[in-house]
Amino acid sequence: MPDPRDESRYGTGHDDGLEPLTPLDPSQTGSVDALVRAMAQTAFGGRRLGEAADVLETMVRDPGCFRVVTISGAMTVAKQGLLLCEMIERGWVQAIVTTGALMTHGLSEGAGKLHFKHRSSMRDEDLYARGYNRVYDTIELEKNLDDVELILGRALEDVDDDTVLSSRLLCEILGRDLERHVEGRAILKSALAREVPIYVPAFTDSELGLDFAIHNALRGEAGRPPLRFDPFLDLDHFANRVRQSERMGIFTIGGGVPRNWAQQVGPYLEIQRVRVGRPEPVRRYRYAVRICPEPEHWGGLSGCSYSEGVSWGKFVPEEEGGRFAEVFADATIAWPLVVRAVMERIDGTSDADTPR
Repeated sequence: MPDPRDESRYGTGHDDGLEPLTPLDPSQTGSVDALVRAMAQTAFGGRRLGEAADVLETMVRDPGCFRVVTISGAMTVAKQGLLLCEMIERGWVQAIVTTGALMTHGLSEGAGKLHFKHRSSMRDEDLYARGYNRVYDTIELEKNLDDVELILGRALEDVDDDTVLSSRLLCEILGRDLERHVEGRAILKSALAREVPIYVPAFTDSELGLDFAIHNALRGEAGRPPLRFDPFLDLDHFANRVRQSERMGIFTIGGGVPRNWAQQVGPYLEIQRVRVGRPEPVRRYRYAVRICPEPEHWGGLSGCSYSEGVSWGKFVPEEEGGRFAEVFADATIAWPLVVRAVMERIDGTSDADTPR
């Protein structure tokens, strides 16, 4: 009978190659990167956030990686737009997939319009009467949206009648209009300057989409034909960019249509290869980071967990070199920390290896 006090029968953790954790000491974290690295050695959401920074760093340091950022949710209303500008301007992003609403509010902000804190004592009925559109705890003025329509109309005024537009082309046109008329940073301007395409798969599901419809209605009143819009131009353009890239990475805020639209490109090429007989390459995302508070069983991920996505041919399995990190947190908390930490690593300004 074995001796119950014989501790040699238990594993030590080290025996099985397990990595020991380290208490987080705030006195030893003099930079954001140092804090995030320390969080990676803890547990729960802190560890996930630290691991997300590690994957993003690997992704952006890989010169042969085609990096896609997908964003849903009201991130521009939430004043996170300059995070995306920074990622674009640093060359961390080669394509953006997002919502029309996010681009609408970002265009409002980029044109110098203001968003305001919501005051909870104001009733929603009164907000409507005052032209205050509430997004959770923040206000977008109806006047801002009226101005966005005017900006769109101005940008499209000289577009030839026979032009066929897509969301990518429309974002480029708006970026050029902002470049001519507005000072300061804006997502559309940063993307235009770095030749980063912006795709909005569900374009009509937004104020900007409605504004485009209004513009065509006004063209009709003036006796001009409506501008045509073909969303499949976006799909083909994105697929062509992916065909040219041996390795791919995806950085996702939220879920929604943008996430799944970007992730389905691998299956899209595979379907063409198998069903159409075209010599399409095999393309999977090797690196992936997602920041979203929703667990997969709520159905809000719009594209499944990364491990599940392997079964759809969207991601490289971890056994073959895939690196994934999923952070279940509010993006307005986690996204700035991850980006700032990686900025410090790339710039060499972190004190993570220098104890205070």
